[in-house]
Amino acid sequence: MNIKSLLLGSAAALAVVSGAQAADAIVAAEPEPVEYVRVCDAYGTGYFYIPGTETCLKIEGYIRFQVDWSAGDVADNGGGEDWSARTRGQVAFTAKSDTEYGPLTGVIVYQANFRPNGVANSQDDQNDTVIDEAYIDLAGFRVGKFVNWWDNDFSGETEVINNNTNFNAIRYQYDSGDFYAGLAVEELTRTGGEDDELDNGGNNVGIDAAVGGKFGAMSWELLAGYDLDRADGAVRGIIYADIGPGTFGLAGVWASGPSDYYDNGEWAIAAQYAVKATDKFTITPAVQYTDGIDIDADDDFDGGSEWRAGVTLDYEIVENLTTKVTVNYISQDHDNGDEDEDGVTGFFRLQRSF
Repeated sequence: MNIKSLLLGSAAALAVVSGAQAADAIVAAEPEPVEYVRVCDAYGTGYFYIPGTETCLKIEGYIRFQVDWSAGDVADNGGGEDWSARTRGQVAFTAKSDTEYGPLTGVIVYQANFRPNGVANSQDDQNDTVIDEAYIDLAGFRVGKFVNWWDNDFSGETEVINNNTNFNAIRYQYDSGDFYAGLAVEELTRTGGEDDELDNGGNNVGIDAAVGGKFGAMSWELLAGYDLDRADGAVRGIIYADIGPGTFGLAGVWASGPSDYYDNGEWAIAAQYAVKATDKFTITPAVQYTDGIDIDADDDFDGGSEWRAGVTLDYEIVENLTTKVTVNYISQDHDNGDEDEDGVTGFFRLQRSF
């Protein structure tokens, strides 16, 4: 075999191998197009489209650190703490999409609370994680777990003009912007006193109704709640008016007897004046008088009275970081033989919202 034949044979072999490798070559697939998040401005700021859908989603919440404190026998609670710290984290998801009946809204609010030595599932000493709200809205109807109209109390932290405000419920509300009216059926969950006749084991049924609106520099609301099992209810009215450098608020509440909607007294009147001293600083003094704070063996109001007076300070440190401080003096006079009490309560709060 001469050199020429060897070269020709090698070239032929290389051609065959190269052809085989070319036949087996791997071709990289084209990357799938990426669908970037789009801003949804149809329902206000903060919404974005869930990729691949026409549903708009908004995520918001806050982190809160708070220290409560008290002095005097009115807040002793049988030897309870003079101060306590607590931390809360809350996140809310709001989803909206258009339908032939108007926007379809779904809301889920998760809330986690921590307080050292706190009592789980306690209204006052929470140390648990809960679904604070979860509801569906469509065409004025709302169903699920949510806060009711009684939660619309003063901006300060002095008055007591509501009780429980968060229930499983079905409601309808008409809202034109300057006027609204609504009716709700709620599953009340607060158990009563020893002499209460709760027909269904403590899960009462309540009827709640509200009407309100605004005109010019004034806004108003009138609402009523009736506890069917206790056969008692309450009525509350609130008026706000822009006067001078601040907003004046006046509220009155009357109850036929202790119920889930109100059991702090037979009747009460409260007032506050929120003064916006600067763009970041608000001062809110307030006062309240409550009559009929004592409750007898038949679970009826039976005399006694209470005065509350205090001030709340709100300050925005930077955008989305605020602090709140409140100090209140409370004085109770009892007609049922209990000793009269007084004392001072308050709290300091730091909150980061997003």
